[in-house]
Amino acid sequence: MTRLRKACLGRTGFMAAAAALTLSGCVSLGTKPPDELLRLTPSETAPAGTTASGQLSEAIVVLDPEADRGLDVLRVPVTVDASSVAYLKDALWIEKPTRQFRSLLAETLRSRTGKLVVEGGDFEVTGRTLIGGRLIQMGYDSQKGAVVVRFDAIRTDRGGTPIQSRRFEAVVPGVEAKAKPVGAALNQAANDVARQVADWVKG
Repeated sequence: MTRLRKACLGRTGFMAAAAALTLSGCVSLGTKPPDELLRLTPSETAPAGTTASGQLSEAIVVLDPEADRGLDVLRVPVTVDASSVAYLKDALWIEKPTRQFRSLLAETLRSRTGKLVVEGGDFEVTGRTLIGGRLIQMGYDSQKGAVVVRFDAIRTDRGGTPIQSRRFEAVVPGVEAKAKPVGAALNQAANDVARQVADWVKG
């Protein structure tokens, strides 16, 4: 191998190494996963083998709740004061909380009413009872040291019945501002609200 070729190969190797170092400063090849991936799980479920049948026109339809942008994300909001919101460190939802709450509420309704319950989609134009609303709060309140879930439910029944609306809330106090205890408290509070809504729908 000639001296010139060796010099060229050495220079090429140096340039490749320099390029790799430059690229590594711009692109992350891996990120540390959060300590906790949070999800909502129903504390009440329909027993295995339970069936509910009927016409879709007679079903209870649970719609996706609306939510502000600060809540409809994968991060867990922390209320700092009346005008400031931060996000809980090292905690992410496994799926947006609005969609998780919809599924939790639907399962709780199945368990408590024994009726045919479906979620969103095209069924919203055929169901007898539509349950929607707005998820106002689902996060941590640093001033109270508590987890708060607040939901403004809207119920619409076919047949000319007036639309009904009611606010439901659950508070779990004495929660440390860390991912694991906050996640457990959020699940507890969300289940509490879902049970309240189900009892309201059941009448």
